[in-house]
Amino acid sequence: MAAHKHDHGAASGHSHPHTAQNGTLLVALLLTLAFAGVEAAAGWWSGSLALLADAAHMLTDSSALGLAAAAAWLARRPPSMRHSYGLMRAEVLAALFNSLLMLVLIGFIVREAIERIGAPRDIAGGTVITVAVIGLAINLAVAWVLSRGEHTLNSRAALLHVLGDALGSVAAIAAGIVIVATGWTPIDPLLSLLVAALILVSALRLLREVVHVLMEGVPLDLRLDAIGQDLAGLDGVLRVHDLHVWTLSSDTIALSAHLEIRSLTDWPGILAAARQLMDTRHGIHHVTLQPEALAAQPLLRGDWPPRAGGLQG
Repeated sequence: MAAHKHDHGAASGHSHPHTAQNGTLLVALLLTLAFAGVEAAAGWWSGSLALLADAAHMLTDSSALGLAAAAAWLARRPPSMRHSYGLMRAEVLAALFNSLLMLVLIGFIVREAIERIGAPRDIAGGTVITVAVIGLAINLAVAWVLSRGEHTLNSRAALLHVLGDALGSVAAIAAGIVIVATGWTPIDPLLSLLVAALILVSALRLLREVVHVLMEGVPLDLRLDAIGQDLAGLDGVLRVHDLHVWTLSSDTIALSAHLEIRSLTDWPGILAAARQLMDTRHGIHHVTLQPEALAAQPLLRGDWPPRAGGLQG
């Protein structure tokens, strides 16, 4: 019976630079919270849906940024007996929650905008412009802070919230200018609908990516067949099967596979070559490979999979 051996490439020494990300998210959280209440009060007083929607968006930003900071902290926790990979997936769950929160917020804006189109309200355009300009400056500052941090699914979800806020502030400024110049108040809910549509596109794109990760899908920028062919093309490899590639977290891609080889004595060299190939060509650092010695099999280099059932699981 063939001997089996499991080797984990780059399982040790892999760093997770979440400390800086956590500080970045906390700074963004404080800036966002500092202005959300002011904008909500101004929106209520002025009667502007655009301001109220932007304030509600900033409040959801605060919860999103807080959740993102907590997830970044959890992702730094070391592996344990209960969670052998650690808690790296916390950032993915935070991104999922934030995406769904965005969809709820969009639903609120659309419902309120439709009501206001049918029943326009008086709006203090000057107040709207002043508060929205300040809000835009804060949103841009927060977006700048986040863009300089680590780009993970988690931070991208938080950045999406903030960019949506910036769009809301621009819409509020435009609505205020039109109202001051012409007195036409329906521009306020109409621009709110436009912003909601723009945010919806980004939110659905992010949600699709998060669900793909949670379903253990192959990363969208990698091709499973190309990876299998590269492994099958290594000297001494007869066939590759049970090949799986998935995302653990934004900065960690994992691979596992069974390699049928001619002799176990060739395994150290094959393993080293496979690790280097996956790292340099595909950016995969966490590699788990199991050798299966099949000396009687003919050499089938580059043929992956060579027969039905070669790709399993």
